[in-house]
Order: sequence, then C-alpha cells, then structure tokens
Amino acid sequence: MAEPLKVALLGCGVVGSAVARRLVDDAADLAARVGAPLELIGVAVRDPAKPRPASGVSADLLTTDAEGLVTKADLVVELMGGIEPARALLLRAIEHGASVVTANKALLGADGPQLYEAADARGVDLSFEASVAGAIPLLRPLRESLAGDSVQRVMGIVNGTTNFILDKMDRTGAALPDVLAEAQQLGYAEADPTADVEGHDAQAKAAILASLAFHTRVSTDDVHCEGIMGITADDIRDARKIGCTVKLLAICERTADGVSARVHPTLVPRSHPLASVREAFNAVFLETELAGELMFYGQGAGAQPTASAVLGDLVQAARHKVDGGRGPGESAYAALPILSIDQARTSYFIRLDVQDEPGVLARVSNVFGNQGVSIESMRQGVVRSDDGLAMLQIVTHQATDAALARTVEGLQAADDVHEVASVLRVEGM
Repeated sequence: MAEPLKVALLGCGVVGSAVARRLVDDAADLAARVGAPLELIGVAVRDPAKPRPASGVSADLLTTDAEGLVTKADLVVELMGGIEPARALLLRAIEHGASVVTANKALLGADGPQLYEAADARGVDLSFEASVAGAIPLLRPLRESLAGDSVQRVMGIVNGTTNFILDKMDRTGAALPDVLAEAQQLGYAEADPTADVEGHDAQAKAAILASLAFHTRVSTDDVHCEGIMGITADDIRDARKIGCTVKLLAICERTADGVSARVHPTLVPRSHPLASVREAFNAVFLETELAGELMFYGQGAGAQPTASAVLGDLVQAARHKVDGGRGPGESAYAALPILSIDQARTSYFIRLDVQDEPGVLARVSNVFGNQGVSIESMRQGVVRSDDGLAMLQIVTHQATDAALARTVEGLQAADDVHEVASVLRVEGM
C-alpha cells in the first residue's frame, strides 16, 4: 500500500464533523478503496475551544492556522462556505499541489473559472459533487457519463427548504409564513432563511449546472432569480384546480440562440415526475439528445448526505494521487451566448379580477393578441355579488418572457381589469 495521503479539513460544522468522523471510523475501508491511508492532519476552525463531541476529532488536530495547514496537505476539503477566505485558501492549496474538494456553491457560482484555471495549471483535481443536490450523483454524470451526449435541458428542484415549504402548502392549504416557521422549528430552514426562500441558493446551483451541461461559463449573475415569498395559498389552490403544483425550479436550457438559466416558482403538471417530489428532497430532470429523459432523485441536504458526496470526491481525488491521472477539468469550449430572461420562452398562468360586463373577455383576449401571445385556456369563475367582479384564469402557450411581461403590463393598464392577482410561469404542460 502506498504512503499515507495527508488530508486537511477546512471547517468542522455539521458536514465537516460528519466527514471527519468517517475519516476516523472508516479509515481501514477508505484506505482499501484508495490504495493508501487517508491521514487527517488538521482541521481549521475559528474557535478550537468549542466542544465538538460529534466530530470525533482529537483536540490537538484543531487549528486556527488554515493558511499554514493547506500547504502541508495532499488533499484539502473545504466546508467553511462563503467566498473569502475560502477562495484564497483553495488557491493556496492548489498552488502547493493539493487536490481540493469543496461543497461551496456560492464560490463556484461566482469564481469557478478562476479555481478551474489554477487547478489545470497545477495539474490537480477540483471536485465539487456536494455543491449541488447533496448526496445525489448528478455532477459526475454530467461531467463524465454524459460527456459524449448533448444535454438540451436541465430542470430541477435543488433546494430542499423551499420544496418542503411548497409541498406542505400544497398538502395542507397553509399559508407560507406558517409553514416557514414550522420549517425553521424542524431544522429545514435557517434562522435567516433568505438564501433559500429568495432563491439565491438555487441560483448558484443553476449556474454550476448550466456551466457543466452546456460547456459554457455561466456565473451566478447570469441566472435570473425569483424566490417564493410571494406565493400564496390562493396560488396553490389555483394550481390544484388546473392539475398543477407549485415548485421552485432551476431551469437551464440550450437553444439555437444560446444558453438561458433561471430560478423561479413554477406551475408543474401533477403528471410530471418533479411534481411528486415531497418534503425536503431534491430531484433534477435532464433532457439529452441521445439518452433522452433522465431523472436524479434523493436527499439534497443534511450532514450525512452531503458528507457522502464529499467523501466520494475525496476518494476519487485520492485515487488519482495514488495511481496518477486526473479527473475532468473545466469544459467551456462551447462559449455559447448567455441569454437574458427576456429571451427565455415560457408559458404563463395569470389570474385576473375583471369587470363582469359584455365584451370583457374579447377585450382581455386582445391584450394578449397585441403582443403575439396565444391563449391556451381561459376559465371564468363565479361573479362575486359584493363587487360584481369575475375571476379569470388564463394559461398561455409558450412565448418569450419579454412578450409575456408586456402582456401583463397591458392587462394592468386595462380599464376592464380590476387586478392582476397572480402571475406564474408554467413548465411541462
């Protein structure tokens, strides 16, 4: 068996503790799989005095000198999160010849190309399976298994917190603030849930997925992002009436004009595989030229699932250290244009309160026609006796997002329309 490989761990939170514990408890198995022992030489933390009984890490391995630690390691696992000092530490580790494993989607979404270039120049691995969808083997299939295929579309639920909230609203009819509070009590949502409910977590993951799927550099700033805080119990009820449910989706597409990536609440038909994804689970649906439709499903967050993905990357990178060779680097050869949200093609669901008068339906239809947007279905609700208003539910055919946005503006300005009560995009119908 080869000489031990030195492993440095940056961060010892819930995921870091799970990784450290496996490195200690499963040392013999991991050594057999790698062909060399994995020796944990240090764990960089902010406060070494903080009790960490769950990690199984000896106190003498804890250090605040992260910069010094990474220069001594063959393999560096970064689980501290954030942009800095994580970026500087990984670049320093790469400079000293260490392969790196990270779960840091924010860093990869913002500065992935810089890390790729550094790793390529030094001839080491940069692995990040845990950055998207936790334990689900997704990124490696995109980078390796489907390397000979052409991915046309990636559509998925990549944030477990928002899926838990929307699923609970769908099943119980509860309001979003109430379900969010429950999610926080159960540990599915952070005390500050902004990154999840505003879509920023999914936005960074969409950038990673689009970059891998379409061989084009897509940054977080290229991904249109809308969160779920505007979703109401009425939206959930309306979705159910037309055979749909509401999901926060990351959608990445390749068209003849370029690549688009977006995150937003979406109506999904209940017949679609993504509609059945419950609780805090994740699922990603791929459409490829040769393999057709593929779906990846599993636990997308949590200490154990994320640790599974991290350890998988660590074993793979360690094998390369022992046997030679490298994992796949950045593939950005296509360099396709990045499309704005205005150029994306979607369908819309629009709920209106309109005057109950003759000719209103025709005039509303004209607003759509003036923008070249075709109506797929229109449903009128019961006239309310208190204000004489009727509710209209309209689903459009696909059109550019810009045309649909202009249509909504026209409806808001129309005399017959009392209120545009809800506007949601639709996929899969």
